[in-house]
Order: sequence, then C-alpha cells, then structure tokens
Amino acid sequence: MENIPEKREAGGTAAGFMPRIVPAEGQPRTIHRTVRDDRICVLTFDRPGSSANIFDPATLEELRQELDFIAGSPELKGVILASAKRSIFIAGADLHRMTAKTPPAEVRELIEFGQAQIHRLSQLPVPTVAAIHGAAMGGGYEISLACDYRVASPDRATRIGLPETNLGLLPAWGGATRLPRLIGLPAALDFILTGKTVGARQALALGLVDELVPRERLVEVAAQKIRLGKRRLPNHWLFNLAARAAAGSGQLRRQLLKKTRGHYPAVLKAAEVMTRGIGKSVEGSLALEREAILDLVRTDACHNLIRMFFLQERAKKRTLDGGAPQVEPKPVARAAVIGAGVMGAGIAQWLSARRLPVILRDVNAEQVAKGMTGIAKIYQDAVRRRIFTPGEARDAFNRVYPAPAEVQLRGVDLVVEAAVENLELKKKLFQRLDELAGDGTLLATNTSALPVSELAAATRRPERVLGLHFFNPVHRMQLVEVVAARQTAPEVLQRALRFVQQIGKLPVVVRDSPGFLVNRILMPYLIEAGNLFEQGATLGPLDETMLDFGMPMGPMRLLDEVGLDVALHVAHTLAAGFGDRLKVPGVLNKMVEAGLLGRKSGRGFYLYDKPSETRANPQAAALVEGRAAAGLPAEELQERMVLLMINEAARCLEEQVVTDPADVDFAMIMGTGFAPFRGGPLRYADELGAAKVVGAMEHLVDHGALPFEPCAFLRALASAGKAFYSREAL
Repeated sequence: MENIPEKREAGGTAAGFMPRIVPAEGQPRTIHRTVRDDRICVLTFDRPGSSANIFDPATLEELRQELDFIAGSPELKGVILASAKRSIFIAGADLHRMTAKTPPAEVRELIEFGQAQIHRLSQLPVPTVAAIHGAAMGGGYEISLACDYRVASPDRATRIGLPETNLGLLPAWGGATRLPRLIGLPAALDFILTGKTVGARQALALGLVDELVPRERLVEVAAQKIRLGKRRLPNHWLFNLAARAAAGSGQLRRQLLKKTRGHYPAVLKAAEVMTRGIGKSVEGSLALEREAILDLVRTDACHNLIRMFFLQERAKKRTLDGGAPQVEPKPVARAAVIGAGVMGAGIAQWLSARRLPVILRDVNAEQVAKGMTGIAKIYQDAVRRRIFTPGEARDAFNRVYPAPAEVQLRGVDLVVEAAVENLELKKKLFQRLDELAGDGTLLATNTSALPVSELAAATRRPERVLGLHFFNPVHRMQLVEVVAARQTAPEVLQRALRFVQQIGKLPVVVRDSPGFLVNRILMPYLIEAGNLFEQGATLGPLDETMLDFGMPMGPMRLLDEVGLDVALHVAHTLAAGFGDRLKVPGVLNKMVEAGLLGRKSGRGFYLYDKPSETRANPQAAALVEGRAAAGLPAEELQERMVLLMINEAARCLEEQVVTDPADVDFAMIMGTGFAPFRGGPLRYADELGAAKVVGAMEHLVDHGALPFEPCAFLRALASAGKAFYSREAL
C-alpha cells in the first residue's frame, strides 16, 4: 500500500456555506486516509480519546479536506468509509451543538456545512461504499446513504437508525431526502417518523444495507462493490409519485396529529419534508430539510428531548461519586432469579440474552415451567422481529437453568428475588437465601414498594442486600431503580450500579422509601384518578385529558394494565407510610373483590373481550356512588392529577430519595412515559413557575381537597421565586 500525496482543489465547500474550520496545529485527527495498491481510498473514522465517532465541526472540516483530496486525485478508483471503533461506526452529529444554549447561527452553520459535505460525497465520480460495523445513527447513517453501497457486519453491535424525531429533530443531512429514494416513501416514512433503530438483519430486510459481511471482510467486500462501478438508486416510481405523495399528505398529517396530539412537531415536519421533497430534485429536498430542522431546533420539545438523551447517556456511565471508582467492581458472571412469574421470567430472559447463565427457581415444577414458557415466547417474538437468529435465541434460552427444587447459590454473583409481594414471606426467603449464597453474592429484591431495609435486617449480612426494581415488561422497559437500603454497603451499591449498566439497562439510584421514586410519584396520580372516578368523573374524560397532556396511556387504562390487585397493594403500602395524604379509593377495593382485575382478568375499568376493541365496563361504573366530580371540565381533571405528581416529585427531593431533580425527571420519563416533550414533572413545574403551582394547589385545598397541600420545599421555591433547575442546568 502507498499514500498518495495530498492534492487540493481550489475553492471551499460545495456551497460555500461555512468558513473553514482550521484544526489546531498538531491536533489528532479523526479521519485517517489510506490509499490501497488498487487505488481505492479508505477513510477510517477513529475519534481520538473517545469510544464513539461523532460529527462535530472539526471532523466535518477533515471530511471537507479529504473530499478535496479525492476530487483532486483522478487516479483513485473508489472510496470506502470505515470505523476503527469496537462498537460504533458513526454515532451522528454532536448534539451538544443543538441545545438551547447554542446560538442559532452556529446551528445553521453546522447543518449547512454537514449537509454540503455529505452531498459532495454523493456527487463523487467514483463509487463509494460505507463499510458499517457498529452503530450507524443519524448523521452516521446519512453519510452511508450518500454512498453507492452499504455493507454491514451482522454483529449485535451493528445498529442502523435515524432517531432524530425522537430528539425533536429530523434527518437533515440527506436522510429525509435519500431514504425515500432508496426504499420507497411509505417504508421511509415508517422508519423516520418512528425514529426506529434496527439490527443488521432487520436493516438488510428493509433494504437499508445491501449485504451482511463478517467484520473481518468488510473492507474487502466493499472493494468488490467498487469494482461494480457507480450505482443508480432503485426506482420506486410507484410509491414515489409526487402527485400521489401530495394527495396522501393531508390524510397522513391528520393521522399524525391524532397520534401525537400535536406535541411532537418533528414528526409533522419530517412527514411534510419527505412528501414534498419526493417531487423535487435532491438539492431542492435538501433545502426543505435545512429550513425544517432550523425551525425545530428552536422548540421546547426539541430542547427537552435532547436533554433526555443526555440523561440517558449519563445513566450509562454513572458512578456513585460521579467519577471513576477507585477499584472497578467485579462484574456479575452468574445469576439466579427466585420467582418464575411474569417479572422473574422477564428478568431471567433479559439476563440470558446478555450472555449470563441464570438459574430460575420457584416453589414447584409447574411454576418454573410457566416461567420457561414465558421466556420461550419472548425469544420466539424476538426471532420473528429479527432481533435474534433462531440459533442465537436457542443458545440464550439454554442459558436459563430451571430449578424446581432448592439449589446451592455459592457460585452465583447475584440473586434477584421476584417472589410474591408479601413482606413476611420475603423476609423468610431472604433468611434462606442468606444461608445458600456465597459470601460475595449480592442479594437483591425486585419489590416495587416494600421496605428493602427490613429485608436486609432479616439477614446475617445486611450490607450486601439492596433493591433492583425492574419495570414490566422487562424486555421493553429500560429503567431499573437501584435501591439503597439503610445497611447497603457503598461497594455493593456501586457493583449493582455497574451490573445494571452491564446488562444494557439504565439505572437510577434511590434511597429506600415507600414506593421508592417512580411508584411514589405515580401512585398519587393513579389514586386521584380513582377518586375522581369514584366521585362521578367518567372514563373517557379521565383518560383523554391525560393523553392530551402527553402521557402514553390514560390513568384508568394504566390501572387495568398494571392490574388492579397490584395497584391496590402498592396504594395500601404507600398509604400506610404517608397517612392521610393518600386516600385509597373504595372503588378499587370493590373491583378487586369482584374479580375486576384489569386486562389479565378480561375485565377492569374496561372490557377486554374483543382483541381489537375495548369498551367501558358498566359493572365498574355501577360501583360508583358519588357525583361531585361528574361535571368537572377536562382541564381541571388534568390539573388535579398532574399537580399531585409535581408535589410528590418535590417531596422526593425534599426527603432526599434522590438529590438531583434530573434524576426525578429521568426516572419518570423512562419508568412511566411521563410526557417526554415536557421534560419531566419538575422541568414542567419550572415552566409553569413554582408560584403558579402552589397557587393552584392552595386553591384546591381551600375547596376541601386536602391531598393538595403543597410540600414545604415547593412553598420555599415559590416564596423565593426560584426553580428546581437553574437556567444553567443541563
């Protein structure tokens, strides 16, 4: 191999959008050029000092320089883009430059300069190939779309996505323009509007990549593609007719408004750009992308969604003290789950999918068999959706060892208890687990509300006991509450935190307290919804007003999904801890006594006798005696339910269940789906202003609604004119 001396074209970028950024002298480069003996230029992305490649202005300037070199080297036969990172191809644009703090002119420069360079790549006279190993997200996939071919490794690290709409943005470096031309407008709309991220096999099936190749052969197969010559994009004329797209755009907009209730402008903008852009030239469509993203980046929804992205990234790397631990905790290599019900089976499945051998234990063979059947169904669905191959699913399933009888646990690093929610039973179980487990084994409970400190006190070594509260369904919910009991040793907590990160979940560390954090804030909201129903408010307004607020599901439907028996148990646990502040509605007791448990029994607040249809259950309505809330407007119903969440969230800070308001908002969005575009309950409270929140609550108290008494911390903020977050906060 040889390196061809650099040759430069006169002039700047393709459109002259941005002054050239001159890297500091001696600064390490991200893009490394090699010219092979066959005159193929390989550009390898390897951002110094980072596990990820991203596009910031300096990297884009390097790309401009490389494009100048390629354009000035007519002897080159083609270009390959590759990455030296272990699990990242290119992760996309630097989102720090898209926050509310970034001057609009800088955002415009970044968008225009990046778009210009990627468009230049698409216009090169020689064939271009993206050799993708690892995550190709956002701008990382957009630069791949600008290539003639895309080959990818089948490795699990390889993920393809255009998740911009989940960040309040749209793909504006050519994604909204080129993807419809590659796979057709309908498929591209589905991919971009949902912000999907897919594995390599799904990407191949969707036409997002051309071929799957072992990582070791990516560059060689890419070179073979170059020898095929420049490629014309597939002709999707039937799906991409401009007149057809325009005719369907109105109906699509109505559907999206119904689905998003107008809260996610990025989805609407992306649909508009794609349906309008398909009838324009590539350059004309790129212009639509630019103007649309510059509008979106100014919205509160965008700022809050990008902030949420950073909070997720923080959770992936977080430590107890904010820095690297003095001694890296020992990773968990073997685990056991006690309890083969829905939660226990879900936890065991997730661990086995992350290559951990796991024992699944329950009281008898029948219970264990049910759990194994549930695990098998999850894997079957994952194979159908191409998340696993049949072989991968089989191997993962075989890592679960069913145990209908008691087994020794001395060789296990972690035991997760997921038995029935009964405190006395759990105490006895922890006493026995303490005897069976080795000295270095962590003992964790998956309880959603019971006191972890009492379980720890039942053991000989309470310092190794903590809570690991997974959310249902485990294979879809990312959040795990890491609950520190009074006795939990810091090194145990740190090891548990690392374990949650090890298995690809997002942790939030909370102090042991009734309901911990998420259920503590959520339950007053659900209880108030139940009280309002008991007082005559009907299901439709109660659920619809919270859907309008931005919740993914109304409170009455959520109670049905959780199970009214489960919700009632958590409600009584919290009521026992907080006294008069939480009044459990009598209608919940009546419904549980009548066997109306929600979806799992086919009847709750709604009827579930038809798979495609749910209807209000008249039997539930017949249990209601009050009429006080029958005439309340939807706005007041919404206000009452939201205010209780804000108040309880403030109390969690006041009592130091967590100490950072960002932890509250992060946990509520990840654990309950609290309107992400609003940024969480405390960010939303800041938007309203503490004084307004307190005033609204005091008005309700004056009218006899005692649960709305504002907590002292919230009153103090209102009195001082302060917010939960400073303006300089993330």
